[in-house]
Amino acid sequence: MAIALTEMQQHLDECLTPERFQDYCPNGLQVEGRSRVVRLATGVTASQALIDEAIDWSADAILVHHGYFWRDESPLVIGMKRRRLGALLGNDISLLVYHLPLDAHPQLGNNVCFGRLMGVSEQQLLTGDSGDGLARIGSLPEAINGASMVERLAQLTGREPLYIGSENKLVRTVAWCTGAAQGYIDTAAAAGADMYITGEASEQTAHMARELGIQFIAAGHHATERYGVQAVGQHLAARFDIEHRYIDIDNPV
Repeated sequence: MAIALTEMQQHLDECLTPERFQDYCPNGLQVEGRSRVVRLATGVTASQALIDEAIDWSADAILVHHGYFWRDESPLVIGMKRRRLGALLGNDISLLVYHLPLDAHPQLGNNVCFGRLMGVSEQQLLTGDSGDGLARIGSLPEAINGASMVERLAQLTGREPLYIGSENKLVRTVAWCTGAAQGYIDTAAAAGADMYITGEASEQTAHMARELGIQFIAAGHHATERYGVQAVGQHLAARFDIEHRYIDIDNPV
């Protein structure tokens, strides 16, 4: 089966509602390829390695969380950007990108999917976040210690997370936001979370965690944002009867 590119984009826009967000990049169709989609590749970032694997699979379109044309970046199409765009255009492959809308979706988003995989129940939005509905908070079915939570995240992401805390201290209430969202740590502490989990850390994050009395895990920007795009790809494959393949390009950050 095949779906018109325009119909797929319309469905994604209706589902993810990008107009609600003041984002750092344009959401939706960033590069237009062939008019119909039979094979959809998904991934976290539209890197050259991802594009090359999608070309090898004969993908018609690529859907990612991190695309191009970020705010304040150079508009010049040279070097790396020229090679990436040249590969997409030369192979008639479309690039669809959803950044904050993919983080925030209440069923398919990065944050809700990551929370489910961590085993958090009764998820809700973290009060006091930016208003975009990104950060979340919830409870584990039963309290576990910090060391056990670190191990759970390591098994989930396939990498050793950065941990600031006491291994024997119990964790029941967890707040989280995938990607580079270390700035929510004070909001998480104010909401009564025992632990805050995100993708990255800044130099001051360790000091804040210790002084606020909240445990902290940075589990990897890429590692925490692999799940929403897979959920959306699976949703599109089921709805439109197209082929879907998630392509994971290793990234230690």
